[in-house]
Amino acid sequence: MGERAGSGGAWREPPAAAPPGQQRDAGAAPSGPPDPAGAPPGPPRDAERNGQPGGGSEVADAGRNGQPDGAGDETAIPGLLERIAELEDLRLRALADLDNLRKRCATQVARAEAETRAAVAREWLPVVDNLERALAYSGSDPAAIIDGIRAVREQALSVLARLGYPRRDDQGATFDPVRHDAVAARADPAAPDGSVVEVVRPAYGEGDHQLRPAQVVVARSG
Repeated sequence: MGERAGSGGAWREPPAAAPPGQQRDAGAAPSGPPDPAGAPPGPPRDAERNGQPGGGSEVADAGRNGQPDGAGDETAIPGLLERIAELEDLRLRALADLDNLRKRCATQVARAEAETRAAVAREWLPVVDNLERALAYSGSDPAAIIDGIRAVREQALSVLARLGYPRRDDQGATFDPVRHDAVAARADPAAPDGSVVEVVRPAYGEGDHQLRPAQVVVARSG
């Protein structure tokens, strides 16, 4: 319906209504840039949501755990000191065990050497006894001492053989610098060149168990 302009004015048509899609809510925000002073606050940050000032996640974690920063290290120090003391005790015990083992080994080696020397000495006691008997009868029968010395010699050779050092006969053997020590060379047409023609001092033992090499005279040609 039109509206009267005054008491006696003409009728005036009301303004046309906007289409439904273009109608604007009365409470909608106006178009255009928002007013900074009246802008609504943005979503709260994590730190502010936790009740902490912004920029400190570690502080927030410490606050949630109820401990100040570094308190965990302080509580671990006594346990570490106890572990260090335990390891030091183990180290000292190991050193003491090694020292005891070294002393035991040294004692066992010394005992074995003493037993070996005693065993060798016991082997030679009969030889000494027979030499004393030969000397005791030398005044009554001088010829008997020669037989006694020969018997003692055979006994001494037997002792060396039992100890692992038998007497070696190198007469006629080819000269070997490992087994022989040449003290002279002699021309001998009946002997091959480089062979042993005389044993000055006999050798005892073989190979790695050679007690000493033989001193020999070697044949040479011409």
